Amino acid sequence: MFANVPSAVRSWPGFWRARSTFAKDGTLAVLLTLLAFVPTLSAIAAQLGDLPRRPADAPAVALVLAQSAPLAVRRRWPAACLAVIGAAFAAHQALSYPPTFASIGLYLAVYAAGAHQERFRPGLAAAASASYATLAVVLSSLGSPTRVQDFLAFYLTLVVIWMAGVGMRRRQAEEAERRRLAADVAKAAERARIARELHDVVTHHVTAMVVQADAAQLVVGAAPDRAEAGLASIGDTGRRALTELRHLLGVLEATGESGAADDRAAALDRIGDLVERARASGQPVELFQYGEPRPRAVDVELAAYRVVQEALTNAMKHATGRPTRVTVHHDPDRIAIEVTSDGPAGAAPALPSGGRGLDGLRRRLRTLDGDLVAAGGPDGAFRVRASIPTRSQA
Repeated sequence: MFANVPSAVRSWPGFWRARSTFAKDGTLAVLLTLLAFVPTLSAIAAQLGDLPRRPADAPAVALVLAQSAPLAVRRRWPAACLAVIGAAFAAHQALSYPPTFASIGLYLAVYAAGAHQERFRPGLAAAASASYATLAVVLSSLGSPTRVQDFLAFYLTLVVIWMAGVGMRRRQAEEAERRRLAADVAKAAERARIARELHDVVTHHVTAMVVQADAAQLVVGAAPDRAEAGLASIGDTGRRALTELRHLLGVLEATGESGAADDRAAALDRIGDLVERARASGQPVELFQYGEPRPRAVDVELAAYRVVQEALTNAMKHATGRPTRVTVHHDPDRIAIEVTSDGPAGAAPALPSGGRGLDGLRRRLRTLDGDLVAAGGPDGAFRVRASIPTRSQA
């Protein structure tokens, strides 16, 4: 559609938006000043007095410039801009100089005052209204044929323009407030996400270290070799925890690149590493995978990884030494995960305490249109089931 449009024309909107406010307003002032000296445009003017015309002279030129040039500061100093242009317009009408297109500057100054004046806005409106009433009296005393209702109509036109500026100012303030609230929500969501990640990383690794330390204490006298292997495993687990924590701390820095690296590191193909580390901690874990593993979205893979991580953490805490099975189904449109920990015969199912990790997982999966169910079975086993769509529109 835009193939034949010159690149300079296509880049003009971006170039204009990049200019400063003073540059934009200065360009408007220069343009209006130049057009004011185009004779055919003099018919498009703000007219009020309709007094007998006098020839244009040097003061007339000065009043024309005074009605257009102050627009260069209409957003920086809107009250001063309106005061100068309003006074020049009043003098131009009272001295009955020929109509000029520069008088349109009065409308632009009124709009700018309504939209950009921050302080003393009611006082400015009252002063402008009083000045207009004074101008109407002066013009009438000079013999203007303008009727009262015409003066009132012109005044109402200025009021409408002022209110349009006020409405624009209000909309801009509301939009700024919406952006602020959206930023606050985003910050809160990011803090919650980081809190969930910290919980998942710290809980999993610390639980493994506690289990390994307890096992090493039990065998330190009878089997020193096993105790030494357990201590080495504790060291490895601690180093992995530090690595993941460094990734998460990188999220708190400016770029966020470390967070992306962490997401890629904790992908589906590393679920096997979780299982191996659980086995090294003394937990008998089996892994079963069905279907063809395929690349998924980063958030989907990380969610699946965290489900297995949290389930194995709970198994090590609440079903220590009991057989645990991890089953992953790689379906085309979803990933289904089930982690089951056996319980002793006739025992009631032991539900994980606290529940912060599982609640965080449920919230994470809901953002991906998935779900998670964790419950005990009649045989004392505890099962965690998760379903994560791989084509989520979240």
